[in-house]
Amino acid sequence: MRDLTLTLLQSRLAWQDPAANRAQFDRLIDGLERPGELIVLPEMFTTGFTMNPAGAAEPMDGPTLHWLAATAARTGSTLCGSLVIAEGGRYYNRLVWMRPDGSREFYDKRHLFRMAGEHEQYAAGSTRLVVTLAEWRICPLICYDLRFPVWSRGANAFDLQLYVANWPRPRRSAWQALLPARAIENQCYVAGVNRIGSDGNGVDHAGDSAVYDYFGQVLASAGEEPQALTVTLDGAALARYRDKFPAWRDADRFELER
Repeated sequence: MRDLTLTLLQSRLAWQDPAANRAQFDRLIDGLERPGELIVLPEMFTTGFTMNPAGAAEPMDGPTLHWLAATAARTGSTLCGSLVIAEGGRYYNRLVWMRPDGSREFYDKRHLFRMAGEHEQYAAGSTRLVVTLAEWRICPLICYDLRFPVWSRGANAFDLQLYVANWPRPRRSAWQALLPARAIENQCYVAGVNRIGSDGNGVDHAGDSAVYDYFGQVLASAGEEPQALTVTLDGAALARYRDKFPAWRDADRFELER
C-alpha cells in the first residue's frame, strides 16, 4: 500500500451562509501549494452546526454538490465534508465523498447530538461507509460518532478513519483523548477536522484538528488557528505494524442493530 497525502482544512465558518463558506474554502484550496489527494472539510461546512435545517438544507443536486464536483475536478483531489441535505421529506447531516470524476458516495450521521436537539431536527443514518482511495480503505464519520466505539470499530476493516466536526471548546479534552483511542483500538490512522471560532449560538470551537498514527501518536496538529494541514501517511509502515502485531485478529465479533 503506497503513501497517501491528505489536507485538513480548519477554519471559521460563516453562520448559515453557504455562498460565503464556499468562497472561503475556494480561497483556502487555491492557496495550497500542493493539495492532498484527499481534502477534508469540517462538519456542516456550509452553515455551521445549525438546528434550522429548513433554512439551511440543499438537495443532492444543489449548489454545494456542484461546487464539490467542480472543485474535485479542478484540483484532482477527492473532497469530503458534511452539509445539511433535504431528501424524501427528511433532513440529514450528510457527509458527501466527491471524487474528481464526479462520482460520489455519502454517509448520514448516525449519532445525533441530543444535547443540541439534533435528533429532533435530523434523521439518523444506519449504514457506515467505507470507501477506497489509492488502495486505502477509508471510513468517514461525523463529530458525535467519535464517542461511540462500537460504531467506530473495525477489525482490519479500514486503514484511515476520518472525523469531521463542530466540536465545542469546553469538551476539547474528549476530542483530544478519543481520536488517538480510535487509532489505537482500530490499528489505523485517524484524522479529525474541526472548525474554529464561535457559531451563531455563541458556541466556541478550539480547532485541534489533528492526525494520529496507529500507536495513537500525533503526527500533526493545527492548534487553534486557521490552517490547511497537509500530512503524508505511510502505508507500508501501517502494513508492517499490522503484520507484526495483529491484535485485530482477536477482536470480538458482533452485529449492530439498525
